[in-house]
Amino acid sequence: MAKARRGLPALLAGAALLGFAAIFVRTAVGVSPLAVGFYRMLFALPLVVLLALREGTPGPGTGKGLTWAALGGLCFTADLWLWHQALHWTTAANATLPVGLAPLWVALVGVIFLHFRLRLWGWLGLGLALGGAAILALASGAHLGGGRGELLGFLASFGYAGYMLSLSRARRSLSAPWALTAVVATAALAFGFLNLGSGASFGGFAPRAWLALLGLGWLVQVLAWWLIAWSFGHISASLGSLGLLFQQVATVLLGWLLLKETPGMVQGLGILFILAGIALAATHPPVPNRR
Repeated sequence: MAKARRGLPALLAGAALLGFAAIFVRTAVGVSPLAVGFYRMLFALPLVVLLALREGTPGPGTGKGLTWAALGGLCFTADLWLWHQALHWTTAANATLPVGLAPLWVALVGVIFLHFRLRLWGWLGLGLALGGAAILALASGAHLGGGRGELLGFLASFGYAGYMLSLSRARRSLSAPWALTAVVATAALAFGFLNLGSGASFGGFAPRAWLALLGLGWLVQVLAWWLIAWSFGHISASLGSLGLLFQQVATVLLGWLLLKETPGMVQGLGILFILAGIALAATHPPVPNRR
């Protein structure tokens, strides 16, 4: 109980900082979605390297872990690229909430490939969350892009699920700081090459946009994820998954307060369905099949 009391505030603080990601992306006016991802990773890289070096160099037998972390970096690149584009087509809440479906895809991977069993409440949670995502695509906020932003956010959730699965495999032989370093370095290279190939600019941005990119790199990519990683050493996985829902709530609240994106009635219903569905799935995770 004492450990949970220490870990939960850190988890909620980290999840709240993640909620600022959408605000920073929307504030970085004139920066392409690929350049946003590149500078988010570039500004974060020196800090995560310093965190990793504090515990020494990776030990022997970490090559497979580094490979999985690099794969996670590519999945994270796909996730962020799609999500950054979604933010250009719909509200911050509508773009971000479908990405929260990622833990459900992770659960389904366990059911299909790892012979786990999803209980009734877990299936109900999955159905509620998917129903909520469909409602969001019909909400008034979706009219900005005819549902395109919601679809991109939905697709981004698969990239995020791949990132979570790859990072889980990497952590079997690699420490958290070195796994995060490999993810950030890989994503920085991927975003850099993609931005170069697209012909988008790497500079000439307004000072406000540069500050937003710094916020993404330092507050979101480093501080938020460090707080979350630390908290998972003090609380259960189920409580951690549930606590991360606060990111979705924070995004809705910050979008309302800072971007004046007031949720409509239909959008609010979709938000409630997604949050309720993910909460049910988090509290009723897949369990091993009995032999």
